[in-house]
Amino acid sequence: MNQNKRLKRKVRNSYIISTVSIALVLFLLGSVSYLIFSALDITERIKRDVSVYVMLADGTTADQQAQLLGMLMEEEAVSDAVFVPKEEAAAQFRSEGGGDFEEFLGFNPLPDSFEVKLSAAGPDLEKMQAFEKAALGWDGVEEVVYQRGVVENIGRNINSFNLVLLVFGGSLLVISLILLNNTIRVSIYSKRYVISTMKLVGATRGFILRPFAASAVMQGIWSALIAGILFVGLL
Repeated sequence: MNQNKRLKRKVRNSYIISTVSIALVLFLLGSVSYLIFSALDITERIKRDVSVYVMLADGTTADQQAQLLGMLMEEEAVSDAVFVPKEEAAAQFRSEGGGDFEEFLGFNPLPDSFEVKLSAAGPDLEKMQAFEKAALGWDGVEEVVYQRGVVENIGRNINSFNLVLLVFGGSLLVISLILLNNTIRVSIYSKRYVISTMKLVGATRGFILRPFAASAVMQGIWSALIAGILFVGLL
């Protein structure tokens, strides 16, 4: 009798410990998933914030500018393009603390340009190089300026970070499944004599498995609730 009580106590403690363990794994899994989606969202925003400046040659007419704007908007890598007159570029340079270079030089050396915002697929090095090559071939375009180092690093660094998170999240998922499997095995082992008796009286496999499946479902529900509360508290 005492041995049965001791065994039941061990099974109950094992059940509680495994439930808490699964809850913690689910909490970590949810946190990693949140980080992954946040990283992807930040990646999209970083990509959209990358600007490319298409510098125009002196003497470009209004018709040429309108034509160039239309050609820019047809590019797959471009989401928006804004014409920036040389006077506005000089004023922006002065407002950012660049000093009044016009007074020193006697003229405004900045050209008219288009400030181009890229689509989410735009800041890819190969696509950027293809866009630069195409734009330089247009009549009226003198130069294409963008931060090449930023474009090169965006994809490489973010993809590496996301890969680490995905591997970590997948590992946590496998661990949670192993914990749940072990809990079910311990529960079945503790009731092996009852199962043998049920088999002797003709109980079907489904009838025997039903209470163990129900116990596993309840354990999953409790683990999910605990993990959900922890995750909400973290947020």
